[in-house]
Amino acid sequence: MKYVIVLSDGMAGRPLQELGGKTTLAAARTPVMDALAPESELGMASMVPEGMAPGSDTANLAVMGYDPKLYYTGRSPLEALSIGVVMADTDVSFRCNLVTVSEDEGEYEDQVMIDHSSDEIDTADAAVLIEALKREFEGDGYTFYVGTSYRHLLVQKEGSLSGLTPPHDILTRRIGEYLPEDEILRGMMRRSYEILKEHPLNAERRKKGLKPANSAWFWGAGRRPALTSFEERTGKRGVMVSAVDLLKGIAVGAGMDRILVEGANGGLHTNYEGKARAAVKALTEDGYDFAYIHIEAPDEMGHQGSMEDKLAAIEYVDEKVLGPLTEGLKAAGEDFRLLLLPDHPTPIEVRTHTGEPVPYLLYDSTGVSQGADASVRYDEQSAARTGKNWPEGFRLIGHLLQEELC
Repeated sequence: MKYVIVLSDGMAGRPLQELGGKTTLAAARTPVMDALAPESELGMASMVPEGMAPGSDTANLAVMGYDPKLYYTGRSPLEALSIGVVMADTDVSFRCNLVTVSEDEGEYEDQVMIDHSSDEIDTADAAVLIEALKREFEGDGYTFYVGTSYRHLLVQKEGSLSGLTPPHDILTRRIGEYLPEDEILRGMMRRSYEILKEHPLNAERRKKGLKPANSAWFWGAGRRPALTSFEERTGKRGVMVSAVDLLKGIAVGAGMDRILVEGANGGLHTNYEGKARAAVKALTEDGYDFAYIHIEAPDEMGHQGSMEDKLAAIEYVDEKVLGPLTEGLKAAGEDFRLLLLPDHPTPIEVRTHTGEPVPYLLYDSTGVSQGADASVRYDEQSAARTGKNWPEGFRLIGHLLQEELC
């Protein structure tokens, strides 16, 4: 038996008037999900523990079976694992987003958060801007590292933890009241605006109609994590297929292998088919028992507030990931159990993560899944109607693997 999780990041949402009271998941054209749903178990799972901030960090740990209350030490340390940064116990890492803030007259504090991703800046352009920040700031215990797209890293030697605000939580708001209390971090962010606003690369981006990546934004602070081995906990040899450093870092911490798919970028126009092919090959040819396929696009489109693009992202997951994945496994004659779910909702109207339970679909190719009637679809409402609930979402993976995990 092979096991697969398809994690469609931020796919869940809330009913929208523009969609006749449906969520984007319910309104999207998803023929593969529609075919699987009547033969699957549907239910709801809480992936963000009460009292913890909703995010892909805590929620994906839970989906992987790690109780965030025990294992979570911050988002950026997980990303540091992916980038290959070796942190000491006393180091503190920070996510460094390249963001777009307004360029109105007045002080840095008066600007408004426009885009947490700078139009999903590509990694090559971002590396140029991070290099400019390195020349200005590196030394005195601070080091920058290039990540992927807009997602980068700052590590402070002998650092201290403090509360910081994710930029996607304050879209359209004045940034002044959300800046760090730490004077050095706040000063670095203010100075980064002066440097990046006038950078030639951003001048070129404006000419192309792209948003300038005109400020660094630090958040997600944490210390070195210590995850237990996924294979030791489950007895399954696992592989991660993802474009983003957070998920790749979780894989490193859990002792899982990673597959880097060419053209996978975490955006709307990523290489969906390549991810599906990579997972099929890993499971049918390369000896893996478990594959975790992470797709970032629905979450990014939720942050952008684009209903049309979030619908498109969900439909791409259905057509270009779920379709080839299930067809490929069946063609290879493999029995498999498939868990499809988001990590958290990213509703269009709030443009950030929320902590509500998420719908899951559990399919077993051998036909042992407890399916619903033939008319049921995979969406929030249908999943909630089943009455199946996992208040401790980190235990759901044990249900997938048909064993109870510690």
